[in-house]
Amino acid sequence: MVDYSVELNYIIIKFNYIAELNRGECMKHKLLPLSETMHYILLALREPLHGYAVMQKIEKISNGTVILAAGTLYGAIENLSKHGWIEPVGDSGRRKVYMITSEGSAILKVEQNRLLHILSLYEGSE
Repeated sequence: MVDYSVELNYIIIKFNYIAELNRGECMKHKLLPLSETMHYILLALREPLHGYAVMQKIEKISNGTVILAAGTLYGAIENLSKHGWIEPVGDSGRRKVYMITSEGSAILKVEQNRLLHILSLYEGSE
């Protein structure tokens, strides 16, 4: 069975975003646009991971350019969890394991499109 929840959430978020733009408003969520840290955490949590594994994954996928302190990571995890973009999916001993939700995946898609648009503005500008 195919899970369309990410696509549906993306469509709803994108529809609301376009409606707000058409009314002269912009999407006013306190976490948007995503910070670099939030991007990396959401990207890392496309698979279930505990906090320390998230830190290791981010260091790896950023080619060592992003090294999160534990306090930064756990504060961000608390915010992302509070907004429903990640959720605990189990425990690994004493450690909580988190994963991105369908809403979090939809937010990543909105942000990806925003960044792709910005990057497209560089093309042909030299």
